[in-house]
Amino acid sequence: MAMNNMMLAQLMKDLQDPEIMREAQKLMQDPAFQQQMKKMTANPQFKDHMKKTQDVLKDPKKVKEMEEKMKAAVDEGNKGLEEMEKKRKEIGDEDGAKKEEATEDDDKKQPAKKEEEEDDIPDIPSLNIN
Repeated sequence: MAMNNMMLAQLMKDLQDPEIMREAQKLMQDPAFQQQMKKMTANPQFKDHMKKTQDVLKDPKKVKEMEEKMKAAVDEGNKGLEEMEKKRKEIGDEDGAKKEEATEDDDKKQPAKKEEEEDDIPDIPSLNIN
C-alpha cells in the first residue's frame, strides 16, 4: 500500500509540472490514443466502474470521506518519497548513475514489444472506496 501511496503522491506532483502536462496533452491529441480510449470506455467493466464512482460522488458524506482518505494517502506517499530521496542522497549519486546505466543497457537488450502483443484494454483495478 505504501508504494501505491508513493505513486499517488508522485502523480499529484507530476500534475503540477507544466512540461508533463504538455506531453499529456500531445498524447491525448494522438489518434491512436483516442482510439485506445474509445475501446477502453466501451468496456463493460469500465462502464460499471464509472457508474459506481458517479453514484459515490452523489453522496456528500462519501465524497468527504474519499477526500480524507485521498489526502491521508498522498501525505503518506509524500513521506515515503521524502524518505526515498533522503536514502538516495545518503547512498550518493555514483550508485544512482551506475543503476541508471545498467537500466539503459537492459532496455537496449530487450526487443521492442509489438503493438499487437499489447492488451487492447488495460486492467481496471478494483478501487475499494467503501
